[in-house]
Amino acid sequence: MKLEDMKIVVTGGASGMGRHFSLALAGAGASVAACDMNQEGLDSLAKEAEGLPGALRTYTCNVADEAQVEATFDQAWKDLDGLNGVVNNAGIFRDGLLVKKDKTTGQVKSMSLKNWQAVIDVDLTGPFLCTRALASRMVDADAKGGGVVVNIASISRHGNMGQGNYSAAKAGLHADTVVWAKELARYGIRVATIAPGFIDTPILQGMREDALQMMLKGVPLRRVGQPAEIFAGIKFIIECDYFTGRCLDIDGGLRL
Repeated sequence: MKLEDMKIVVTGGASGMGRHFSLALAGAGASVAACDMNQEGLDSLAKEAEGLPGALRTYTCNVADEAQVEATFDQAWKDLDGLNGVVNNAGIFRDGLLVKKDKTTGQVKSMSLKNWQAVIDVDLTGPFLCTRALASRMVDADAKGGGVVVNIASISRHGNMGQGNYSAAKAGLHADTVVWAKELARYGIRVATIAPGFIDTPILQGMREDALQMMLKGVPLRRVGQPAEIFAGIKFIIECDYFTGRCLDIDGGLRL
């Protein structure tokens, strides 16, 4: 597939890596449906995309809400005259240890069910809803030319202390990549994962410099990655028609 032939949804498209993906795809001539809950971010994204070769439309959507996902994909399908791709990028963090005993008070604290479920809902159920929405519409329309799903997981899929909810969601997301790649191949839809390491986004930019440098000691390349380097993986997955069911680890060589 070619980037300029894509009619693609990008979730979490108003900020961070998702914003870069949306603009890069539109810059390559793709038609992009950028989804996010941040209306202000979507408005500024639309303005920034003016004049790019591709078309970019914005949609307010909570990917954990089935009705909102269905309505958004219906509208995007109509607006873009069909869809053939989705980048499942939207995600949240609610980090915390499973249990932790306070050294001073002796009080035992634990990860709340609310924080567990919030991450599972957005980071795992969201990609399920969006992939199902894309695939069902493509299959129903007997869409020609193939399609592609890119799931943005994380190096934390291998298990990162303090991120039991996030690690579970991202590990499950890649497991679903393998399953969906097998199930959807008959319809010409490929599914792949990208697992980024530490990437230069607003989350990392807000870290204390000493904490960031300590974190980077575990990265063989001794630096954070750039959103453009993750987009290079998306470009490869879209353009390589023989790539499906696999994960690209773009992490600077980091091992958790």
